[in-house]
Amino acid sequence: MNQLQIKDNQIYSNEEMSKVEKLRKKVSDKTLEQLEKEGVFVFPNTINDSEDIKKEQMILQTVNSHTRTGNVMGFIGYKNERLTIGSRFSRGEKDFFIQYLLENVLEFPNVVEMNTDGNQENRLFNMLIFLFPSYLKSALRKGVYKTYNQEEYNDYNIKGAIDIARHIRQNIPFTGRIAYNQREFSFDNNMMELIRHTIEFINMKSFGKQLLSKVEEEVKTVIEVTSSYGSFSRKKVIEVNKKNPIHHAYYHEYRTLQRLCIMILQNQKHQIGIGSNQIHGILFDGSWLWEEYINSLISDKFYHPMNKSRKGAQQLFSTDTGKAGLIYPDFLSRDIKNSFVADAKYKPVENIGNKDYLQVLAYMFRFNAKSGFYLYPERHTIQAKTLTLNEGSTYEKNVKSRKDIFVTKLGLFIPYGYSTYETFASEMKKREIEFVSCLYSDLENKNARFKKEEN
Repeated sequence: MNQLQIKDNQIYSNEEMSKVEKLRKKVSDKTLEQLEKEGVFVFPNTINDSEDIKKEQMILQTVNSHTRTGNVMGFIGYKNERLTIGSRFSRGEKDFFIQYLLENVLEFPNVVEMNTDGNQENRLFNMLIFLFPSYLKSALRKGVYKTYNQEEYNDYNIKGAIDIARHIRQNIPFTGRIAYNQREFSFDNNMMELIRHTIEFINMKSFGKQLLSKVEEEVKTVIEVTSSYGSFSRKKVIEVNKKNPIHHAYYHEYRTLQRLCIMILQNQKHQIGIGSNQIHGILFDGSWLWEEYINSLISDKFYHPMNKSRKGAQQLFSTDTGKAGLIYPDFLSRDIKNSFVADAKYKPVENIGNKDYLQVLAYMFRFNAKSGFYLYPERHTIQAKTLTLNEGSTYEKNVKSRKDIFVTKLGLFIPYGYSTYETFASEMKKREIEFVSCLYSDLENKNARFKKEEN
């Protein structure tokens, strides 16, 4: 087995990637959407995502004779090769940062078992279990999954097609009953049974009840409709679901949940794909996780339009026939009189530029904001860096900085070098307080400055 561990947002020579050469060639320059269709589990689900969570994101991108990683973290395998992509804030195999993001975004319970496995690959797959409540809740918002089942009856009130062979076997001599078959909607089907088996599997874990308490009502619903459940049928239920993936567009949340349940129940990394030649794995979109994490810190001061759920959409333009130019800024200040915009960027600060600048300036212009922010994770303790917008042009030789339009890059320092997750998490809490305090202090200072200039 050839294994390699690398980090996000880095560049590696193809020689450094030679241990997983077959895998590199197989997945390089493929988008998350393509990999998802080939069997890789992507969190969050990329289908129907909008501008910030890009389906065209790549896990590995070819740049001349080098390979570049992006904002995607996780594990991917092909044949006898395994590649683990940790966060750039990881220390060896101890990648506490991605776990911290997942715990805060999905409200994972504080479970010690998550941290005991020294193998990064195993830890990533253990996280599948902790994703289950979120996907279960999302699926059941569509209602309980139902299918047509062929039911057999033998009574006096015929309502379906007569089953002649069964009628002869059961009703000779004739007593008045008729054997017949009828198609009926049923909630107790292979999909719901698969969910029930997953619930029972998780319940066996020491942290199972604590984890499932987040979706107590949903669990109760699944148990109520799966009256034919039996632990002995688990293997059969898994195989039936593998052969019959859900395709109906309305139930796409169940399709993702189905894949997740199969991965959890199989509980073996090499079985996640369909055979050894299948690409398999689990990938986490760092951009989305970082954005939702930042929202958990600053939601009291900022609105957070969510492109994934189509909430809080804004329009750039109005026309005679309606509105145009749908946009989803990451964050809009709740202060109406002094508007601010903020953009969450998971990538390194030196990579924030060009299109990023244009995007934030467009948002600032649209919402009449005099100040914008880039909020990013940082490995070094630094002060906020403020940029002032230029006016004039080099042709006229009259370029100068304006005193009323600012863009600030503000990093949240990510602790590094801690040997236990508990100490890392404790230090993160301290850094969060510093980060939020710095952001809000900057907002207040700019507000005071703008008011002074107005007077």
